[in-house]
Amino acid sequence: MNDRSTNLVTVLGGGGFIGRYVCEALLRAGVRLRVAQRDPRTAYFLQPLAKVGQVSFVAADLGKPASIARAVEGATAVINLVGILKGRFDAVHVEGARTAASEATKAGATAFVQISAIGADSASASAYGRSKANGEAAVRDAFASPTIIRPSLVFGREDQLTNRFAGMARLPILPVIAGATRFQPVYVADLAKAIAAAALDPATHRGKTYEIGGPEVMTMRELNERIAALAGQSPAIAPVPDFIAELMARFGFLPGAPLTRDQWTMLQSDNVVTSGTPGLEAFDITPTPLAAVAGEWLDRFHRGGRFASKPGSSSASI
Repeated sequence: MNDRSTNLVTVLGGGGFIGRYVCEALLRAGVRLRVAQRDPRTAYFLQPLAKVGQVSFVAADLGKPASIARAVEGATAVINLVGILKGRFDAVHVEGARTAASEATKAGATAFVQISAIGADSASASAYGRSKANGEAAVRDAFASPTIIRPSLVFGREDQLTNRFAGMARLPILPVIAGATRFQPVYVADLAKAIAAAALDPATHRGKTYEIGGPEVMTMRELNERIAALAGQSPAIAPVPDFIAELMARFGFLPGAPLTRDQWTMLQSDNVVTSGTPGLEAFDITPTPLAAVAGEWLDRFHRGGRFASKPGSSSASI
């Protein structure tokens, strides 16, 4: 039986939304974990999940190769979760990823897992999509047979997806942009298990690309309606005409949420798993539907909060 306690996995960006779940999965697997962040103090909440001496924290910045070298020293596997939604995409998604993969190679790591995104394409009209594809290429150049994982939208208790939409659903009228664009949202815990498995079993997953989506494909309108219902809200849905959304995106703003021109460009394409591309099934993971878990954290948006009576429930007087 393989003694995983001898493994050391470095997770770049381990204190982030997806990172916390990846780290939890790795800790449960019994490996030693090194969490690398610009400010490692932001990841200290992971400490109670670990056994004594199982987790350590280190300051690391993809723009500073020496700090990455220290972060991956002695690691058997490296996971790069670092990404941005606006800003200097190439600096983070391409050069930063190249640095991480290069230093992992120098450190002798046997596995490198790069988190990309569905829609990564060097010919994409979106700068984000191009940078993700070019980042994948940079990683492949710097590390022999890395694993590439491309998720769709990711939802979970701490997300900026369901929580933001649920907050907006409190309005009497809910504006929805790109209402016909399709997504395949995946539960963060499912995604995290796949990422951890890829790092711990390079013999199986090395050199492969996975696209990770949930069990349901839904349009942006359907996603908003589903989240509103789970949050106990019933606003009138108001589709925003494309020409108005595009004008607003030029100023980087739409009601209730920031939207850059590049994000608007991304919304012109569906974000679903490519037919025939391996996904969660390759990790023996059954995808979790949104409705099965989101109510756990969207209860607070109900009138009266999480203790409010839900439809179909009965209340007893004392």
